Order: sequence, then C-alpha cells, then structure tokens
Amino acid sequence: MRALVINCTLKKSPEPSNTHALAQVVADQLVSYGVEVQFVRAVDLAVHPGVTRDEGDGDEWPEVRDKVLDAEILVVASPTWLGRPSSVAQRVLERMDAMLSETDDEGRPVAYNRVAGVVVTGNEDGAHHVVSEITGALGDIGYTIPGQAWTYWHLGPGPGPDYLDEEKGRDWAHKTGRAMAANLYGAARALQVTPLNAPPS
Repeated sequence: MRALVINCTLKKSPEPSNTHALAQVVADQLVSYGVEVQFVRAVDLAVHPGVTRDEGDGDEWPEVRDKVLDAEILVVASPTWLGRPSSVAQRVLERMDAMLSETDDEGRPVAYNRVAGVVVTGNEDGAHHVVSEITGALGDIGYTIPGQAWTYWHLGPGPGPDYLDEEKGRDWAHKTGRAMAANLYGAARALQVTPLNAPPS
C-alpha cells in the first residue's frame, strides 16, 4: 500500500517546515503498518493555477497527479494562515478538481476507493476550520474520509512559538496523528476488500 503526503507549507526547501514535522508522525505510523510513504512539498514545484490535469508548458502538476493516483492514502498537510488553509493547499485542491470528471475503467470516479486525511499546524486557532475545508473538498472529489482522519497542533489564539519551537501540545497532536494513521490504514484496507462501485446513473 502507498501513501502520499502533500506538504502545503509556504516555505521552500530546505527551510524547516513545522507542517512536515507533524506530518512525519503520521507517516511514521503508516510505515509501521508496511505502507510506503512519499512526501511532496508543493511550493518547490511549478504548479500552475488552473483546474485541468495539465496547464501546459512548465506545469509540474502532472507529475504530482501521477503520485496522487498511485497512492491509496492521501494526506494533505497545511499550515493555518488567517484562519484558513494555505494558498498552496488551495492551489493543490483546485488542480485536483479535474479528478471530478475522470473515471476509471469501471466508470468510478478516479478518487473512489482511496482515503484521505489532513494535518494542520499553526500558532493560532483555526485548525478545525482548515480540516473542514480540506476534507470537504476531498470528499467532493471522491475520497473516503474516515472518522478522525486528522491531527493538528496550535497554541490557541494569538501569536506564539511554532511547532518546532514548542513542546506544549505535542503529545496530544502525536497521539491523534497516530490514531489518524491507523484509521486511514484501516479504511484503505477495507476498501481493498470491498471496493465502492460506480455511482448509479
């Protein structure tokens, strides 16, 4: 089984990413189940604006799309900015919009029988809103969202230290991240045994 983590931080490599650090907890738990995990830091790529599978010369989204469709588990990881998902996360979701009209050989939307979850970081509140926006979009696209398929870390309202600078709250975020990984893996295995059929016409 394969998993893809799309890190939607605004920080380009090799700058340390708080969002990557928390997503790594989820990835490590998935690896413990034998899942092969790959990371993509979207901001490092030329992901052009648009809602098609390929926006032309220089667009690097098609390579990411191939990784998305090669994975049974997708994790979208985003920082919180102004109480919302990052602009990079929004760009990723807009490019995934093309999947709404794509079907497999059995007439199922290409996202069917895949599961997805969300990782959120930020030193101000808004995590549940970010989770809701991203999981809502992924559900529309066709992903199955298991119960408690998210984890987050924040220190409440107001500015403060970042995840990598602060130990407070990490134990809860890590425990929730491991539960998230377990639920994603369990749901993905269940869909392998009993896959969803194409929707009725």
